[in-house]
Amino acid sequence: MRRITLPTLDAAVARKVLVGFVRDEIRKVGLNRAVLGLSGGIDSALSCFIAAEALGPENVLAVRMPYRTSSQGSLDHAQLVIDQLGVQSETVEITAMVDGWRRLSPDMTPLRAGNIMARCRMITLYDRSSVFGGLVVGTGNKTELMLGYTTLFGDQGCALNPIGDLFKTQIRALSAEMNVPRVIIDKAPSADLWEGQTDEQEMGLSYDEVDQLLHVLVDLRYSTEEAIDLGFDPAYVRRIWRMVSRNQFKRRYPLIAKVSGRTVGADFLYPRDWGV
Repeated sequence: MRRITLPTLDAAVARKVLVGFVRDEIRKVGLNRAVLGLSGGIDSALSCFIAAEALGPENVLAVRMPYRTSSQGSLDHAQLVIDQLGVQSETVEITAMVDGWRRLSPDMTPLRAGNIMARCRMITLYDRSSVFGGLVVGTGNKTELMLGYTTLFGDQGCALNPIGDLFKTQIRALSAEMNVPRVIIDKAPSADLWEGQTDEQEMGLSYDEVDQLLHVLVDLRYSTEEAIDLGFDPAYVRRIWRMVSRNQFKRRYPLIAKVSGRTVGADFLYPRDWGV
């Protein structure tokens, strides 16, 4: 078996690139501020560190958006980031928003409730961005985006995403480089959607293992059969590729039916930004 591993991230270079990305893309539209949701997890913490370095902590608004079942530990870890960076912060309780919907469907599943929470948080962030005068910065990593472990118009809703091309294992390396609190780096990843929920338990996957396979299938463009020849379990490879394939709709601009000569997202495409 020929072993192919995920390359070691050059964290110093990645830091420079992503800080520059946030600074340039936000200034390009005439703004100098950013708003993001701070959950207490590693992804949002890293995005906050990048934004603060790019724009200055006074120009970053970190919003904590707990639901009634959110853990106190998540709130405390978010506060660690706020205190360390000195960014501006708000806490907006989303319980009334979510429970208003839940009362309409007493039999609502945890998955539906989790999606509502994610979308209520997106609404909150865009409302606060209007007041603060900044763009919403995303906090989703590449592993989640490839597997579809994200909510359309929820946690996926943002103006730009500095960490969306980093696998979860690379997120840990860059977080260490940028001095994200160790307790946040080391804890089990969780969207904190319900008590005791963890990402890996919910998906039935290990981030370390799936990142290796995604690197082979996505970055190196190996076929599923070629990945199996490398020694990956056949059933596991096919399961992961099904997840990647069926969630493509989450990774693209909403499809527009073409009836004219110039269609948004099809042939109304240019290598430069408009209005700048």
